[in-house]
Amino acid sequence: MQVELLLQLAGLGLLTAVAHSVLKQAGKEEMAQLVTLAGVVIGLVLVLELVAQLFSKVRSLFNL
Repeated sequence: MQVELLLQLAGLGLLTAVAHSVLKQAGKEEMAQLVTLAGVVIGLVLVLELVAQLFSKVRSLFNL
């Protein structure tokens, strides 16, 4: 599952970078920044589940 997530994040990063470059070349720098911000937010949402699992494992490890 982690390999799948890594590939999703890599694809998202590649797509975001290409969209940012295309929009910046077209003179739409504000839209390029919004696309980059959206890519970062989507990436964080994808990783959020793993972070939640990490916290639950730490809690169970220390019996909190």
